Amino acid sequence: MPRVGLFIPCYIDQFYPDVGLATLEVLERFGCDVEFPTAQTCCGQPMANTGCTTEAVPLAERMIEIFAPYEFVVAPSGSCVAMVREHYTDLLPLSNSLQEFQAKTFELCEFLTDVLKIKKIEGSFPYKVGLHQSCHGLRELRLARSSETVGDNFNKARQLLETMEGISFAELNRADECCGFGGTFAVHEEAVSCMMGNDRLADHASAGTEVLTAGDMSCLMHLDGLNQRKPKPLPVLHVAQILAGRQPVTSASTTSSEESV
Repeated sequence: MPRVGLFIPCYIDQFYPDVGLATLEVLERFGCDVEFPTAQTCCGQPMANTGCTTEAVPLAERMIEIFAPYEFVVAPSGSCVAMVREHYTDLLPLSNSLQEFQAKTFELCEFLTDVLKIKKIEGSFPYKVGLHQSCHGLRELRLARSSETVGDNFNKARQLLETMEGISFAELNRADECCGFGGTFAVHEEAVSCMMGNDRLADHASAGTEVLTAGDMSCLMHLDGLNQRKPKPLPVLHVAQILAGRQPVTSASTTSSEESV
């Protein structure tokens, strides 16, 4: 039984707790011994992205210390996992503890497909799903093939979702274009960020998306902020919520993903 330390990003903990609960349910369903270390804090990504790398160092050190006892660390966020795996070496001296921590840290869908080798998700989700690819997950973790590359076509989230009964997928014109969030970019370049997000929503509308999903709740938070201002907002669910059996809420509530609990 794999012993997993569950890492829940700050914004999920504060705004979308059901995504964390759904992640726990999925991992336990597939036989993992999951613990949530209550001492965990931010991974340091917001500070590092803004150039405050000195302030991010103690958070990275604390992460390694807190999750040291676990065989694996799993998070429902490609961007936080990419911070650990790709950017902690920019903050900390190379060491065995750092390399071990990076090697055992996984995004949820990546962990299910690559480590647990899950082939089938039981359950029904009879909707046309629009799957948003987050930039960190796509280009740093390689959770799916980028459209500009040559090679085998793969998508780890879709690989899991497509085994559910009744599900279909919206085929987007630009399947891996950025949503415009980019963390603090959305604050400093609000107009550009909103234009990019609205472009993504328009692509989903044209493709007939009935439920919008992604492996990064940060992207979905940005998109749903724009989405809720539309006359008919789309239901939004994190991939973990769909895998856990949540069904979409069709009201225009801004907390649609939480009301499905």
